Amino acid sequence: MAQVLESQRGPVTGTAVAKKKRRPFLLDLYSTAVGKKYVMALTGIGLIGFVVFHMIGNLKMYLGQADMDHYAEFLKALLYPIAPKGVVLWLLRGGLLTMVALHIHAAYSLTQLNHKARPVKYQSERDYQVANFASRSMRYTGVTVLLFVIWHLLDLTWGVVNTVGADGEFIKADVYDNVVRSFERWPVALFYILANIMLGIHLFHGVWSLFQSMGWNSPRFNEWRRSIAAGIATIVVVGNVSFPVAVLAGIVGG
Repeated sequence: MAQVLESQRGPVTGTAVAKKKRRPFLLDLYSTAVGKKYVMALTGIGLIGFVVFHMIGNLKMYLGQADMDHYAEFLKALLYPIAPKGVVLWLLRGGLLTMVALHIHAAYSLTQLNHKARPVKYQSERDYQVANFASRSMRYTGVTVLLFVIWHLLDLTWGVVNTVGADGEFIKADVYDNVVRSFERWPVALFYILANIMLGIHLFHGVWSLFQSMGWNSPRFNEWRRSIAAGIATIVVVGNVSFPVAVLAGIVGG
């Protein structure tokens, strides 16, 4: 009887499929273009805040050496004695580096997604140039700003390219003297000026686009968006460029 039932049974065609493990929500969201735009916008807001406050803090240069060096010591003593000296500052630096890495990765992967989604180029070369100007300028200015940040760390944080004397001495606590010595070299001062102009262009396009990425755009607010973007970029560029210009002119450190 069992053999008869077995002979009447049809062939087995189905196969067992293992249930796919779902990724965490945030990773799943980040895999989409919308998620990458959110990451770029949020990390951009954080980095813009750092750039603005960093520039404001550096205005201490105009108050003299004692105030500038005291400000540097204040940053090292954040939340002291709750936390050991320098720990909070290094945590902030780690957070900034994380935001930079996420910002760069989101920008790169978003570009790759856009290329895959649009395999055929614009038919009109003029339309292509107009539509792609912002993205191309962000790419070039972004690379320039990244190179500038690397130089800035080598110059004024680690002192690899900013030493005094034959023994190559670099004293981190002498912040004012380190800045003056760096900007007294006109090629370095010129690089800082050009890099900050590129930073201003990057900030302008970045602030403008982050409103759209976060869904805060409206034709009624476009003038406000443009004013905010231009205002932030101008403040940062004018403030940062003033430092090397003041040193070269002898206003600071002269």
